[in-house]
Amino acid sequence: MTSFEDFRIQSHELLIELDAATMVMMTLVTSRRVSGPEWDAATKRQHDAYERWNAFLNIPG
Repeated sequence: MTSFEDFRIQSHELLIELDAATMVMMTLVTSRRVSGPEWDAATKRQHDAYERWNAFLNIPG
């Protein structure tokens, strides 16, 4: 597999997780559940997913 294909596949996987994490957060927002342990877990998941995607994109080359 080419390095571009590797990049594309990994980027896609990371973006799927980021999208899923964001969707959970937005579902909680529309349900007016923006505090408590469920919200804390959702925001941590979204934050962590964004950090992993951002770190992947900004690998020193």
